Formats: sequence, structure tokens, C-alpha cells
Amino acid sequence: MTPGNLLTDNPALYEARFPDPDRLAGRWTEDCLRRHRAGPRVLDLGCGTGRDAAHLHATGRTVTGADLAEPMLAHARTHHPGPTYVRADLRGFDLGRGAFDAVVCLDSALLYCHTNAQLDALLSSCRRTLAPGGLLVAEMRNGAYFLGRTALLDHPTTNEFTWQGTVHRSTTTLTVDRTAQLLRRTRLWTTDDGTPDVEQRSAWRLLLPQELRHLLTAHGFTVLELHDGPGPRTEPPWHEGRQPGGSTDADRLHVIARLTGPTTHR
Repeated sequence: MTPGNLLTDNPALYEARFPDPDRLAGRWTEDCLRRHRAGPRVLDLGCGTGRDAAHLHATGRTVTGADLAEPMLAHARTHHPGPTYVRADLRGFDLGRGAFDAVVCLDSALLYCHTNAQLDALLSSCRRTLAPGGLLVAEMRNGAYFLGRTALLDHPTTNEFTWQGTVHRSTTTLTVDRTAQLLRRTRLWTTDDGTPDVEQRSAWRLLLPQELRHLLTAHGFTVLELHDGPGPRTEPPWHEGRQPGGSTDADRLHVIARLTGPTTHR
């Protein structure tokens, strides 16, 4: 069994496993930016394969996509051109003071900050890179969903799809590490072509809605929206014209915050 991150190392496989032909995530993000009158300069933090960054670029925005994984950035430059793509670690980055009007952080990328120090470093970096009045738009798993619920934890989930003529199967097991406040994921990949199995491990920080609100406020942000949907990965999904809800109970969390004041974090 070979350790690794199969999807990060193979961006085309990532897009095959998680298709978004209608660019739902990018459209939802553009709707958020437009409703809150964000300026044109956008940083897509944790941009992955570049699909969402390219969509925002196509709307007329000036977009920079940032990711830590070089294979993802190489794929983005080739297959989703238009934005500028740079290597950066979301747990602490410096891409210029006041260089952006909005920072976008989708698909639970923010939750790869596992510790309080890493979250502080991320939000300090966002504060530094945003112009006054700039927006932070983030979409992620909702830690509150796991309070008293075990549906996603009781049994492994399986998925199967064919890519380039090979059947890929994934078996995913989720566990909650309460001490570290992490949702840990183990994903076993198998194929029908004799390729050795790959075991991939990762984890997300489980943030509660009011905890997230407190962190943002401490870093000088005013929370404009904080809700569990509709969004690009909810069921039913967001579509144009659907307004944000008022609850924070389901398995996804969406936040829009504006940089408005001095930080109270020390």
C-alpha cells in the first residue's frame, strides 16, 4: 500500500472525480462578489485545478489563483488559462499589501488550517492582502453538523468512476478527533488495471459557526453572511436567484465577511 495524495498529484483525475461542468462553484462565488459589490481584483486561495479562478476571470475580474501543490498549478496554467497562478501556503502568505479586493477560499480549503495559530496566520494574511473594505468569501464543511450526528461516520462510503479507460474505486472513512477538533479522512484507492493501492490521509479543522464568527471579528472582519446554504455543494444546490438562508445546521457552511476595522487579535 503506497502513501500519497492521488488527487493532488493527478489534477485531471481530480476533475474527473469531482466534475463541475456548469461551473456552479464559480457562479456562486461571482454571485456573492457581485451582491456585495466587490472590486475586480480577486485572490482564489487554494485554487486547485483553476476551474473557479478561470470562471471568475471570464466574468471580467483580475484573478490570481494560489495553491501549494505544483501539479495543480501546472494543470491550471495549461487547462484553465487567464488568471495568474502562484505557489502560496494558505497557512501564511504575503502576496502584497492591499493587493486584492476579495479573497475566495472554497471547498473547505480554509479547514486545512488545523491549529489556532494556523487560522490566525491565514486570517492575518488575508487582512494584509485585502484592500480596505475587501471581502472574504469561504465555503467549507460545518463543524456543527457533527454535533450528535454520526450518519457520515458510521460506515465507509464508496465511489466508482471510469477515467481514461480504467475503473477507479475509492473507499472513504471519516472519524472525528475530538481532542484536536479535526475531521480525519482515510481514502483507499483501487483500480482494475493492477496499479498498487493508494491510501490517502487528510484532515479538516471542525469549526463551529460562532467560533468562526469570533475569529473573523477578532481579525477586523464584519460578518455579512453566515449560513448553511444554499451553496455549490448543498442539496439542493444553489442556483441564480436563490437567496442565502438563515440557519447553520446542515453539513456545509458559507461565510462572507468584510474587512472593516482594526484587529483585536493579539
